[in-house]
Amino acid sequence: MQSAQRTPVPHAGASLSTSARGSRGQRRRTLGEGTLPGRRGSCQNMRPALSIKENDILHIKGQNRYTSEIRLVEILETLCESSSFECNRMVEEHEEHFETWWFRWKTEHPDLFKWFCINTIKVCCPKGTYGPDCNACVGGSERPCHGNGLCDGDGTRGGQGTCTCNHGYQGELCLDCVEGYFSEERNDTHAICTECHTSCKTCAGPSNGDCEDCKAGWEKDQQGACIDVDECSAQSPPCKEDQLCVNTDGSYSCKACDKACSRCRGEGPDQCLACAEGYQDEDGTCADIDECSLPERVCPGEHRECVNIKGSFRCFCSSGFEDHGGVCLESQETEADEADEMHTGADSEPTSLHTVEHEDL
Repeated sequence: MQSAQRTPVPHAGASLSTSARGSRGQRRRTLGEGTLPGRRGSCQNMRPALSIKENDILHIKGQNRYTSEIRLVEILETLCESSSFECNRMVEEHEEHFETWWFRWKTEHPDLFKWFCINTIKVCCPKGTYGPDCNACVGGSERPCHGNGLCDGDGTRGGQGTCTCNHGYQGELCLDCVEGYFSEERNDTHAICTECHTSCKTCAGPSNGDCEDCKAGWEKDQQGACIDVDECSAQSPPCKEDQLCVNTDGSYSCKACDKACSRCRGEGPDQCLACAEGYQDEDGTCADIDECSLPERVCPGEHRECVNIKGSFRCFCSSGFEDHGGVCLESQETEADEADEMHTGADSEPTSLHTVEHEDL
């Protein structure tokens, strides 16, 4: 059996062979320094994309015997997700830089992202720095914005280095608390802002007894703690007469009474303070009145019928009759049908009158 031939390892500075390049070399374009987008998302998307896998780190450190140029091509092919257009374009356009790193600098500079994006094409900065010179963000590169916000331009060659504070924090350094939060811990480099009790507008601690001012819908009791205002127990309740007032923490809601009630103190027909029209009190519960069963007819006139519904009733004409201004008259279709039947009966001859012809004897 003939032994397999091993692809020779190019010397430092050598370029990939045409066969190893594949389609990569066919569309190569050269970009100048810093031409890749400097947006925050771009550099942060490149960082994981250019992170060398564990097997490749072993290879770079000389612990892997597979050192051919084909290995470089394999690594380049797996640097980016197939859907990442920007990353794949970057790898293609700067392939020569990757070759240089592979054959000359990978041992001395194993961090590909730092060597390529930060030091070589200079489109990104280390984390916690920003701008053309990669200056430290406010609060320092280790804890930008003191850990309580985002540094504008963090990790890119752009931005102003100003802080956008997280919820609950404010100020140029993101060390101050907004209204509704109190400072649980604070020094020159650290701050922890904690939300006040739900009843407090401003506070000095976590409980309702620590409120400096109460929110709307709350009031201070004799001990100075903020407690809920029961709007429903006020002399003039805020809801309509046919609505039920429901008190909630710091507010209230209005719910429609049961249909059987005109006024109510709770939910259901047994919680009525007064029955609605069409209902009557039966042992403390407002029940529907069956108007159709009353001694006095509620649907007067001939050929009229009554049907009971919740809280009311309806009148309708009997079958074969139509309503004409409150009077039920026989429908024209019925009259036509009767006339048809009479006409058909007059024109027909009874079987007994039929004549039968006989042959002469």
